[in-house]
Amino acid sequence: MSQHGHYRMSDVGKTVTVQGFIQKSRNLGQLLFIDLRDRSGIIQLAFDADHPLKETAETLKHESVVSATGVIQERSSKNESLATGDIEVKIETLTIHSEAATPPMLIQDDTDALEETRLKYRFLDLRRPVIQHNLKVRHQIMQATRKFLNAQDFLEIETPILTRSTPEGARDYVVPSRLYADAFYALPQSPQIFKQLLMVGGLEKYYQIAKCFRDEDLRKDRQPEFTQIDIELAFTSEDAVTALAEDMIRAIFNAVGEPLHDEPFTRLTYQDAMERYGSDKPDARFGLTFASFKESIGTLPLDFLTDTPLHGFVVPKGNDALSRKDLDGFKGLFDSLNATFIYLKKAETYSGSLAKHLTPEVTQTLDAMMTAGDTLILAAGQDALVGLGRVRLKLRDQLDLVKDAAHRALIITDWPMFEYDADTARYYATHHPFTLPKGDLKTIEGPADQLNSHAYDIVIDGHEVGGGSLRIHQSQIQKAVFNHLGIDEATAEARFGFFLEALKYGVPPHGGIAFGLDRLTMILAHTDNIRDVIAFPKTSSAQDLMSEAPGPISDTQKKELGL
Repeated sequence: MSQHGHYRMSDVGKTVTVQGFIQKSRNLGQLLFIDLRDRSGIIQLAFDADHPLKETAETLKHESVVSATGVIQERSSKNESLATGDIEVKIETLTIHSEAATPPMLIQDDTDALEETRLKYRFLDLRRPVIQHNLKVRHQIMQATRKFLNAQDFLEIETPILTRSTPEGARDYVVPSRLYADAFYALPQSPQIFKQLLMVGGLEKYYQIAKCFRDEDLRKDRQPEFTQIDIELAFTSEDAVTALAEDMIRAIFNAVGEPLHDEPFTRLTYQDAMERYGSDKPDARFGLTFASFKESIGTLPLDFLTDTPLHGFVVPKGNDALSRKDLDGFKGLFDSLNATFIYLKKAETYSGSLAKHLTPEVTQTLDAMMTAGDTLILAAGQDALVGLGRVRLKLRDQLDLVKDAAHRALIITDWPMFEYDADTARYYATHHPFTLPKGDLKTIEGPADQLNSHAYDIVIDGHEVGGGSLRIHQSQIQKAVFNHLGIDEATAEARFGFFLEALKYGVPPHGGIAFGLDRLTMILAHTDNIRDVIAFPKTSSAQDLMSEAPGPISDTQKKELGL
């Protein structure tokens, strides 16, 4: 099949055959011009007034499928907005493959169709150049991944889709078994246990571009069915895995042609990320990092500053950029977090909620960090950092702080091993229950809230794109972690018996990482909606509007499955 979007002036005089969809037509009476579109772009077809097929071509609706043969010639009226805008094909023959009904949406990048319409008619939405570009980026990422890992002597190995339910985290999608009454398969949330078993099996270096399934609440960057680049290797270390991850990300960005900062990926502990950015997935493409003001402004004798953290950041020239409405909105955000919002604006003097309380010593400190026109954003309280993190991102968008900035990646380390849930009064694994905690066995058997883990995340432009850890390879440590999670021996055996059995037979130390292919593609394709980078996505309510899934099954099927 020809890629007619690649033809240029150097091809003038060539006889070519082009195929595709009719984008639009212009009938000038004596002349007829048709824009023909395929995946490579658009080219103009020209019909002379006396062409025997001109009248037939005039009746064709947009999106009809045709092939045409003719000679490439220079256009008399050129179109600078098209890559092929200097040329056209003077038509000799025309074949109509399929006439199209009037489509329910415009097939162009700036379509006015609602997302519901686009997803219902996804087979038409896929024709839009922007969606085809996104899927090409996805292809480039997958090819670059395979090329990189193959060169590192990894083996691509598939793991099961029908497996056993091991609930610990998101809800499983389950599949009833026809052969075994009251028994169910589960679709994998990740290949976690199987890739660890591959290490037990001596495969040493594994990867897979794996389908994963989680029955959880959805959002713009999350789908119930998603794809991850899954990597595991034996006899490794935390530094080795993160170095491999950095090299692979650089190879992917190079393959797609996207700029990534040259410096080594910045490493931050989880605690540092929260204290500097108010987020465990910071966007490091711009400044506005936080500092503690407890020893300066926090010394003022005010009740709401007593015995509470005080953090903030300076917004250069924020006086003009931030209206009273903006500041009131920030206050409402912090009120919802039970934190106190404070601001100071510097002009000739200071104004704001703390201005009348400033001492000469505090004023001197502020003068050293602020110039006229700057605004200081402050927040007091236990959840102040989270609120500051949200304000920071609002300012990023409002002030356009990342325009033309290169992508920037971070590695977040030293994650808390467990999270406590007050509603269920129990601990949950921050990553998963097979993550290796830091410390010796005695330390690991100690208080759960004092344990950190050998876990690490890769964050790009404020998105978590990858996460992994070193894994537990010793039975006693695995038992201690299960104890913290409230999983007794009987429950552990019921859920993970085959895996625990494997731990008895010699397990190499191992670790790995998994990247979200969809989220990574979303970043490299410059979209903020994950559905734009998946060929056939679900809605935010986990429906496929095109195929109408999920849907009913017949009574016969229900009977066969014992439902």
